[in-house]
Amino acid sequence: MKNTVATILKQKQSGEKITMLTAYDYTTARIIDECGINSILVGDSLGMTMLGYDTTLPVTMEDMIHHTKAVTRGAENAFVVADMPFMSYQTSTYDAVVNAGRLIKEGGASAVKLEGGAEVCEQIRAIVDSSIPVVAHLGLTPQSVNAFGGFKVQGKTLERAKQIIEDALKIQEAGACAVVLECVPAKLAEIITEKLSIATIGIGAGNGCDGQVLVYQDMLGLTTGHTPKFAKMFADAGEAFRKGINAYIEETKNGTFPAQEHTFSIDDDIIAEIRGDLK
Repeated sequence: MKNTVATILKQKQSGEKITMLTAYDYTTARIIDECGINSILVGDSLGMTMLGYDTTLPVTMEDMIHHTKAVTRGAENAFVVADMPFMSYQTSTYDAVVNAGRLIKEGGASAVKLEGGAEVCEQIRAIVDSSIPVVAHLGLTPQSVNAFGGFKVQGKTLERAKQIIEDALKIQEAGACAVVLECVPAKLAEIITEKLSIATIGIGAGNGCDGQVLVYQDMLGLTTGHTPKFAKMFADAGEAFRKGINAYIEETKNGTFPAQEHTFSIDDDIIAEIRGDLK
């Protein structure tokens, strides 16, 4: 069944958990989609997972459109959400609408996601007024890593917790159809989930949210370097990759690959004639 804004809301209302994973290419998106995921996030996390940057900040609109196109070709039923990269919506409401439109029209996304609370409500309203669904993002917003002084849990003080709740209510009023809550205390995320009529998707925010999202490299053991505390490894695909690649190297070097079953034949008379012509 095709997942849409309406089906995501229905899951919130019925208490059925929403599942979301990142994807950045056709092959991965197709596999995830075939597994029955509700939503795929083409995250600007591709800056780190696919392009090798230290943060999401260098990611461009062209990067996002390129990867979103690939994902939407592979996702038949998932609700595809594309991240709006840094400075694609902060500069003006006009820029926000134009760039959101590009992710829908050129990228084929079903919705866009942007980070921030009250300060981006004007952009959310304008994008929604243009008939483009918006998923908001509160808590640890990676595009604000320099302002936060690093990747830190948000909402642990009374003042900051109240601010996140207030922002959640404001982005809902502005028209967001869902909100990602990243790296906020579980009990705070639970309160926000109870207060909102739109779906909350948690990442490092406990199981009281309406759904969960993870970076697929983290949950499949493909991440190199630091793995976030909230990321559970559900399968060690990284080890499977290494095992397969090492076996390929070994068999290629010792001549056992390609074997007879991996090759194509030709009539011996033709080969004999070719050899004769070469003499």
